[in-house]
Amino acid sequence: MVVRDDVPEPEPAAGQVLVEVLACGICGSDLHFARHGGTMLDLASQMTGVPSPGPQDDPWFRTELASDVFMGHEFSARVLEAGPDTEALPAGTVVTSVPAMVLPRGVRDLAYGNHLPGGYSERMLLSAPLLLEVPNGLDPRHAALTEPVAVGLHAVNRAGLVPGDGAVVLGCGPVGLAVIAALRLRGVEPIVASDLSPARRALATTMGAHEVVDPRDEPAFEAWRRVGGAASMVTFEAVGIPGMLDSVLRDAPAQSRVVVVGVCMQPDTVTPFFAIAKELRLQFVLAYDLDEFAASLRAIAEGEIDVVPLVTGEVDLGGLPGAFDALADPEEHCKILVVP
Repeated sequence: MVVRDDVPEPEPAAGQVLVEVLACGICGSDLHFARHGGTMLDLASQMTGVPSPGPQDDPWFRTELASDVFMGHEFSARVLEAGPDTEALPAGTVVTSVPAMVLPRGVRDLAYGNHLPGGYSERMLLSAPLLLEVPNGLDPRHAALTEPVAVGLHAVNRAGLVPGDGAVVLGCGPVGLAVIAALRLRGVEPIVASDLSPARRALATTMGAHEVVDPRDEPAFEAWRRVGGAASMVTFEAVGIPGMLDSVLRDAPAQSRVVVVGVCMQPDTVTPFFAIAKELRLQFVLAYDLDEFAASLRAIAEGEIDVVPLVTGEVDLGGLPGAFDALADPEEHCKILVVP
């Protein structure tokens, strides 16, 4: 990773605003991209059945690893100025936004592109219609966690929870912790969480898990049987390593639901017989919608979800490479914020 200081100053066009970045979280997806960027782009190119965000012949909608790639999609910012003929929140307003730009030829994700600065920058461009004002005097550093909280909320929404359901959360990294926070907000009980890391297990308790276990001492589904009994339940797989999903299918209770929110970047193998024999329902989830993003900001601002414990460090732009290295150790950090 190289921090550049010679990027041209962005200029807002119609429908855009120029903002000053106040804080940006380092996402697990960024760590994945730094290691597996080529694989991610190759897999995305192989997929069919999904709409293209823009014309394939438009370089703005392609990512070339041979060129500089802008990153950072968990951000808060302050409005500096609006583009021509643009209705926008006034200068000085603290905002956040889904990390996307509405362009004349389509919608471009702000993560992993060659042309639009992301949240790891001093200034960036955002689409005026997508801006959300940060309410209640919320600390911009905490507003920057709207995006990862929305990922957890989306996973919980997709799970189809009904009254009386409990949950098992496997993996207590930032995504698993966001899932726990969203489950707690919904009043789900009990929530059983499992992680190898003592630091992350402690955070799981802080975020609302009722029972937290080290899987080396007690497998998560044994803990579920101990505290959840015969209640219906949903398993959230938030680890994302080869073999994890197959073990979930093998061990999850019959006729339960499994929501996969961890991103496994390697080919994996599952045993369909496990899921068939137990009539498991399997759901894969990604990201969030605009309403979920807004709901996450509101929950943070109103104190319904406390993101303060998740922030375990801050760096300036020069500290980015070292922060990426530090996040490899789950005992040292959960979420590092970049504060330009």
